[in-house]
Amino acid sequence: MKSNLFKSVWVTLTVLTVWGCNPLKLKDITDPNNPSVASVSSNASRAQIQFLITGLESRHRDYLFTVTAAFGTFGREIWYFNASDPRFQTDWLGQSGRRPDAAYFGFGATGGAAYASPYQTIRQAIVLRNAALNTNVLSEQEKKAVTGFAKTIMGYQFMIPANFLYENGIRVDVEDPLKPGPFVTYQEGLTYIKGVLDQGFADLNAAGTTFPFILTSGWAGFNSIDGLKRVNRAIAARLAIYRRDWQGALDALNASFMNVTGNLSAGPAHVYGAAPDIFNPLFYVLNANISTIIIVHPSMLSDATPNDARVAAKFFQRTTPASVSTDAGTLFGTHQDRRWATNTTSIPFIKNEELILIKAEAHAQLNQFTEAVDAINVIRTAANIGNYSGAQTQAALITEILYQRRYSLWAEPWGHRWIDTRRYDRMNEIPVNLDQGAVFRQFPKPQADLNWDLYVGG
Repeated sequence: MKSNLFKSVWVTLTVLTVWGCNPLKLKDITDPNNPSVASVSSNASRAQIQFLITGLESRHRDYLFTVTAAFGTFGREIWYFNASDPRFQTDWLGQSGRRPDAAYFGFGATGGAAYASPYQTIRQAIVLRNAALNTNVLSEQEKKAVTGFAKTIMGYQFMIPANFLYENGIRVDVEDPLKPGPFVTYQEGLTYIKGVLDQGFADLNAAGTTFPFILTSGWAGFNSIDGLKRVNRAIAARLAIYRRDWQGALDALNASFMNVTGNLSAGPAHVYGAAPDIFNPLFYVLNANISTIIIVHPSMLSDATPNDARVAAKFFQRTTPASVSTDAGTLFGTHQDRRWATNTTSIPFIKNEELILIKAEAHAQLNQFTEAVDAINVIRTAANIGNYSGAQTQAALITEILYQRRYSLWAEPWGHRWIDTRRYDRMNEIPVNLDQGAVFRQFPKPQADLNWDLYVGG
């Protein structure tokens, strides 16, 4: 995928600044060789629709590094060492009494990817949706295919700021970037997102069998209408457990790509490549003598089950520990991420292993303990740690499932551990003794967004 294709061909986004620029506004680029947003709003060509799809896939990756590094740090899955700026330790770890506020350091480094970037992706999806609806070159089935894909990506992206701001709420009405709707509660936001995903699924159900445009290799196995529907339902299953809709989660899983006997790593992925594309942002050369690196949190090593195959597959022991020092002290890391073979390796954004764990959780919550244990054992067998032998009670099974999620979904581009401990009121289980920090429950509305409302009289 050409990452800069979208950025140079289509639109640029207004900068999110403390002066209140609108983070939701797409603006035109004056370029005699390339089309503007206005030019694709009415009767776009097939080539223009294809460029918008490619651009949406590119935008769909923009959250990944910072959400992985920041949310992973908040949940103490990882430490992100960055010797150039100590705030990645002091502020992200909440050391020395540092706490997030509306102008928090994270809204430059974290908020850009956890808040502004998802909304920019959503706006790109809206442009794609409208272009498909307002052109005469597509059949009705082709239009449904495009709008179904766009809404699927929108649903995924909306969940990022929702989990970032949590009880501070999110905006869901961003159809008019100059008049965005008010903030709604977390639960209202999740209900809205469910509607977006369900609409996308309905569109795909009316789209025939063939997706009429080209997707990247990250969608291999899912680049058909049926495949897109299965991805849509997988995302819906993730959303359902946030909504505590346990039967809804199982219903979504039944229509997803979940396969209890299949490859656990199967799923759609973000792809990377050499220039003019971008490299895998989570790749670090093993054992490199560098001062900027993602480190495995020591608790992931000390809490691991003996002989867990996931530990060997994901954690690489460095010859020399990495370290970083700030005014709050020095941190040492003995292990780094070893999941990515090269700097162009694709990164899955939802996979079969997560879906099986969602299945286990939903069954446990519905007191269907046999089915829950069966799903747990799929994960444990793959990890080479034997079948579950603990108590078959809801409390015991949820504890087991959260433990397995911690290792199966370690440092995924989502921050599962941080979100999981919060939704089960277990944030006190996040270890802070090694960094003498604090655990953040949520983040405030960004100052730039507050300023925008003040500026427009919202």
